[in-house]
Amino acid sequence: MSLRTGKFSRMSAETRVEAEITLEGSGVSQIDTGIGFFDHMLELFTLHGGFDIHLSCNGDLEVDGHHTVEDTGIVLGKAFAKALGERKDIARYGTFFVPMDESLAMVCIDIGGRPFLYYQTPDLAGRVGQFDTQLAEEFFRAFSNSCGIGIHVRVLYGRNTHHMLEAVFKAFGRAMKQAVTITGNTGQVPSTKGVMD
Repeated sequence: MSLRTGKFSRMSAETRVEAEITLEGSGVSQIDTGIGFFDHMLELFTLHGGFDIHLSCNGDLEVDGHHTVEDTGIVLGKAFAKALGERKDIARYGTFFVPMDESLAMVCIDIGGRPFLYYQTPDLAGRVGQFDTQLAEEFFRAFSNSCGIGIHVRVLYGRNTHHMLEAVFKAFGRAMKQAVTITGNTGQVPSTKGVMD
């Protein structure tokens, strides 16, 4: 089986983002967005998804992190969409629960061609390091829209913001790993419509 890879870049007045992924990877990442905590979350996603991801973003961090985080979600989602191709023979769905000390997160994925995000967490601290925690939702929304997948994120409970977000990104990686797995060689998309959109 050939490796599924995707590459995408995007340049705007606010950011310059480049990403390359391999779905059949070993969890190796080279990630630099300029926001340390966000890089850490993406590294966790990469490792627990078993993907290889090379990603760089040069953004207008002198303004704030919003454009960097959102545009990273756009570009990473587009790279995943390219790697998935016609989405034939994939499992399509993935669900994973991850505990992180006092926190428990669940992420459910549908790679069905229709973007949707449900995102629910307990109250989070405003920042972790230099990361504005409101931007986690913006990342997942951008990824969902650009990749054409449904993402349901729920932190069932937790107190420590770092722990809650870490559980979410780990669960996201594990759920994506399930959903992109090749389950057969029928050459068909997993939909009675015959298309994934």
